[in-house]
Amino acid sequence: MEIVEFEPGHAAAFKALNEAWIGKSFTIEPKDREVLGDPQGQIIAKGGRIFMAMKEGVPVGCAALLKMADGGYEVAKMTVSEGLRGSGLGRRLMQRCIDAGAEMGATRLYLETNSGLAPALGLYRAMGFRDLAPAETAYARADVFMERPY
Repeated sequence: MEIVEFEPGHAAAFKALNEAWIGKSFTIEPKDREVLGDPQGQIIAKGGRIFMAMKEGVPVGCAALLKMADGGYEVAKMTVSEGLRGSGLGRRLMQRCIDAGAEMGATRLYLETNSGLAPALGLYRAMGFRDLAPAETAYARADVFMERPY
């Protein structure tokens, strides 16, 4: 497996991978539709990045970094195909985000998640994220807020 930079041809897979995990446990929200419907315009063109995990040329995971006004980047839309969960691919995607943040001079990485996603929370904490106080968010499902300073 390899992790590559997003290309426009990955847009459909980026959307499908995220809709699969979000739709399984949550409702796909208006903000999801906005970002997933136009990753080039909503993420890349605004100074962010998307990484795609590829297995034999097929996208099997992804993670995005959204540029924030405070010099940080929000880790968002991170998922791994259900059959590859527990394989370490999520850790590799997060490490790529951490490395990219450092390359871009980020002050911090920030993320919003849900308290019911225990494996994800364990990964984030193991990779240096710490809990923050609740914040205003566009996502009804977000009830855990975390950051990893540089």
